[in-house]
Amino acid sequence: MRHFLTLKDFTKEEILEIIELGLKIKADLKAGVYKKELEMQTLAMIFEKSSTRTRVSFETGMFQLGGHALFLSNRDIHLGRGEPVKDTSRVISSMCDMVMIRTYEHSMIEEFAKFSKVPVINGLTDSYHPVQLLADYMTMIEYGVAQNAIVAYIGDGNNMTNSWLILAAKLGFELRIATPKGYEVDGAILSDALALAKESGAVIKVMNDPKEAVRGATIVTTDTWASMGQEDEKEQRIKDFKGFMVDGLMMCLAAKKAKFLHCLPAYRGQEVSDELLEDNADIVFSEAENRLHAQKGLMVWLDKQKG
Repeated sequence: MRHFLTLKDFTKEEILEIIELGLKIKADLKAGVYKKELEMQTLAMIFEKSSTRTRVSFETGMFQLGGHALFLSNRDIHLGRGEPVKDTSRVISSMCDMVMIRTYEHSMIEEFAKFSKVPVINGLTDSYHPVQLLADYMTMIEYGVAQNAIVAYIGDGNNMTNSWLILAAKLGFELRIATPKGYEVDGAILSDALALAKESGAVIKVMNDPKEAVRGATIVTTDTWASMGQEDEKEQRIKDFKGFMVDGLMMCLAAKKAKFLHCLPAYRGQEVSDELLEDNADIVFSEAENRLHAQKGLMVWLDKQKG
């Protein structure tokens, strides 16, 4: 049995296998072929952080695979209201076939997985957002920009940055990260990525100049400057991130046919201009849709690992 908590736990071959499975399931769906590969199975979805894409993609995906998904918020279960995480894990995993958790502390999901009898999926923590990166790389494959990719990430050193670090280090492409001073990536995660990069041949660069990062890049991506739980920092962050908005002028520095990605939700006029997002709406919203297909591939893959 395998859990999906961070991409660090997976080989390059396994990551690509999951994505290829998602692409196959997507192609079948578009052709009107529904394979109930998780028929009569149940996915428990624990949300300590709300989300549009995470809930809709997992719930829809489980339905299309023939299973059922349960939405469980803090108001629905005892987790966080006195019951230890390990006890909640034992109970839920004795009744469900898979668990997806979207929460704050990464240690919480690690604790849950330690006591779970079934696969646990990280739907997002403050440290990592690996399911989003499966969708992002799937989109890169579909748009023909995965080969020899040079990815420029512009913005906060957050869970998306950390996940890009691990994906690049595992798959072996070039990643440039530009953050404002004081918002750099986590040092321990960067060290892990650099160690993995020695094996894969990945090139990882961190800097504070967004223009330097974007120059010649084939993919430019960003994320919100103030994530959920950081609302009280929003005004200060807008000031600190001045010059980090990805717009048409910044994209002119990228490679001629460079693509723009955004994990959404997008705050137009902050991390991305409205015009640039609209110009790239096709790929950005394909990226959002691919959360559904990539996660279906992941759930089917994890089910096969149960033995």
